[in-house]
Parts: sequence; C-alpha cells; structure tokens
Amino acid sequence: MPPAESSCTTEKDNIATKSALDDVPVNKITSFHGRLQHFLHRSSDESTEIARETTTTISQQAIKSEETDTQDQAMQAQTETIMPSPKRRKAIPRSPATTISRPLTRLSPISPSSKRKRNTPTPTSLGPSATESLLRDTIPSNLILLLVGVNPGIMTGISGYAYAHPSNLFWKLLHSSGITSMRHKPADTYKLPGLYSVGNTNIVERPTRDASMLSRAEMNAGVPVLEAKVAAQRPEAVCLVGKGIWEAVWRVRRGRSIRKEEFRYGWQEGENMGVCEGWAGAPVFVATTTSGLAAGMKLAEKEAVWAELGDWVVMKRRERGFVPEIVKHEGV
Repeated sequence: MPPAESSCTTEKDNIATKSALDDVPVNKITSFHGRLQHFLHRSSDESTEIARETTTTISQQAIKSEETDTQDQAMQAQTETIMPSPKRRKAIPRSPATTISRPLTRLSPISPSSKRKRNTPTPTSLGPSATESLLRDTIPSNLILLLVGVNPGIMTGISGYAYAHPSNLFWKLLHSSGITSMRHKPADTYKLPGLYSVGNTNIVERPTRDASMLSRAEMNAGVPVLEAKVAAQRPEAVCLVGKGIWEAVWRVRRGRSIRKEEFRYGWQEGENMGVCEGWAGAPVFVATTTSGLAAGMKLAEKEAVWAELGDWVVMKRRERGFVPEIVKHEGV
C-alpha cells in the first residue's frame, strides 16, 4: 500500500504551506531590506497606483530641491549685495530707468610736442621793479678813473650801493691794488669820487641775479650809451670790470665776436673810448670780473691784473698832487 501513504504525506505538506502563507499579512515588508517585495503578488491596479505615488514623490522631491537651490542662490546674491568682499566690487543691480548712458570719448594720441615741459623758474628782481635800480652813476667830470660794471646785481639794485653782495670781490680788490687806501663798504659808493677821484657806472642798468642773464642785444645797446657818458665827462681812463663788457664793445665796433687769441686783460692799445671832436678819448683797461659767481680765475690771478691798474692810478694821483683822504669808516 505504498501509494496511499505517499498521497497522505503530500496533502499534509500542502496544508502546512497554506497555513504558513495565511499567517503573513499581505503587502507587509518584514525583512530582507524590502527585497521580499519581489515575491509578493499584487494586482495590476495596485502596481499602477504605487508607480504613480512613486513618480509623484520623486517629482515633489525634485521641485523641493530646485526651490532650495533657488533660495540658496537668492540668499547668496543678497549677501554679496549687502556685505561686499574686499576683493570684489559691490554688486548693485540697476534698472534700465536708472542707467545713465555716457557718450564715448575718443582719445587722441599724444604727440611729442604736446608733452608737458618742465618749467624752469625765471629769477625775478627783488628791487623796486624788474627794470629799475636804486644805484646811480657817480661820474663827475675830469675823474682819474671811471669804473664800468656790467649791470647791478639784485642786492645792489635794492640798496643803491655798488657791488653790494658780500661775495663780490670789488671792494677787496680796490684796496689790495692801492686804488683805495682802505677796504670800504658798499655804503661808501658815493664817496669814492671825492676821496680818490674814482667814479662808477654800468653798461646796462637793468638789475639781474647774474650778468649771464643779459642778452647780447642788451649789452650791445649799452655800448653807445657808455661812449656818450665817457665823451661827456672825459675821465682820464676807463676800466671795464669784466671781460664781457669788452666783448660787447668789440662786437659793436667790428661787427663780430672777439677771437680767443685776440683777447687780453690790461690796457687795450689804440682802443680809446668816448672819442669826439677835440678829444682823443680815454684809454681802456680791461680788468677781471669781481663777481663771486665767476670761478674761472684764482684770487691771486685777479689781484695781479688789478695791481697793474692800481699802480697807474697811484701814479696819476701823484702827478695831479691828489692826496687820498684817510677817513674813519662810518659803517652801512
């Protein structure tokens, strides 16, 4: 009877399997991390509904994610507007209504001639004006010596005293050469004719800081004026204080500049000044400049030139019987 026993066993197994399936709730996930869903039986309607819910959930999550990103971007933009970074400019959006349009300006290339040039300050006179000086000529008639300077310096123009700047060697050289018996101060300018028969004038009256600031035209124009002064007052000799004065006289007389080999300090033979009818004119002596700005010659060299002139002046005073007065210096 083996077949009957086998049939009973199969029925018992089926009953046991059915009761086990009846104990498990439908659609309940108990374990296996949700993988048991693959073994559950669902109808077609339930599957469609679950797919819809899943799709809806995914769409909502995507929308929420986009909204979150949008809010984050808005917050970041607002933060950049309110609190600018030191490395970035403040971003302030402008509406079309507030935007200002400006015409474009085309830049023209800078030509070499339009470059800014450095302006060299022009020294100005500190005297009464740029063309006036308080210094006055001291040219009485029949002087032994008339001293001719280039033009007044600034301090001379202000004070009215000849060679007034402390650095000028004029008064020192007059004394060392014997033309004066003592070293005078500039304030004694107008005493020289009475004390020593020595007068003073200039070829140009305009005061400047330095004689190099005078033009050739100014120097040349002063030559005939000087000739007229000498002719009118007839001094026994004329001393030109500085090489530049003789160069101007040479240009006017010869129409050209003097050559280096043609120039020499001292007496200029056959070159009298102030020649006029009935008078042969005054001999000309060219002395060194006394300006402290001129450093072309040493003091000893200048003193040697002036000493030659001083010896002549002392001799002429003796011939006339003119005795220089020894006066006590009164100061400035």
